[in-house]
Amino acid sequence: MASTSAEIIAFLLTISGWVLVSSTLPTDYWKVSTIDGTVITTATFWANLWKTCVTDSTGVSNCKDFPSMLALDGYIQACRGLMISAVCLGFFGAVFGLVGMKCTKVGGSDQTKAKIACLAGLIFILSGLCSMTSCSLYANRITSEFFDPSFVAQKYELGAALFIGWAGASLCIIGGIIFCFSIAENSNSARRGYAYNGATSVMSSRTKVHNSVPDKSPPKHFDKNAYV
Repeated sequence: MASTSAEIIAFLLTISGWVLVSSTLPTDYWKVSTIDGTVITTATFWANLWKTCVTDSTGVSNCKDFPSMLALDGYIQACRGLMISAVCLGFFGAVFGLVGMKCTKVGGSDQTKAKIACLAGLIFILSGLCSMTSCSLYANRITSEFFDPSFVAQKYELGAALFIGWAGASLCIIGGIIFCFSIAENSNSARRGYAYNGATSVMSSRTKVHNSVPDKSPPKHFDKNAYV
């Protein structure tokens, strides 16, 4: 029962993390910068993995998509690939997690389901690492440009999408670790059950053998003195 509850908690954590990671990919504010006037914010610059935009004080946004994938900076291409990989791995991890959970009716025996659940945990851990690496790489580029005194272009700050991506990656990794522990709990319970059944079978077999052996001892003959 404890293992089943842990698997359910792990599945909820990983699915929540996968949803957060998936929502991070199209989110607008990966990096953001503002130009403040005397009273109001005159313009807000923001960008993500697909476009860069500016929003004026009236709320009107003008966006420009990145013209060519081959002409992009290397870190943006790497972040795109890592985030897409994280989303795809999370999908397959969710499928394997459903099959490997004890509360489902597919997957075979308990030992087979435990192996499938462990595989799902490894996939979710890999998905979380991909997402965390992507967000960390993007954030490192922002911070290095922000604190570089020789960088004269527009400087940005960390956007909300990065924090969402870090949170989703953490949930995927934590849930994946819990999934991996399910195979150890299953093997320990199977070992305990095998030892107990073995002892019971030995005792029962001895009892059956003892009861099945007929009494072949010769009959006792008593002489006359035995009744005196």
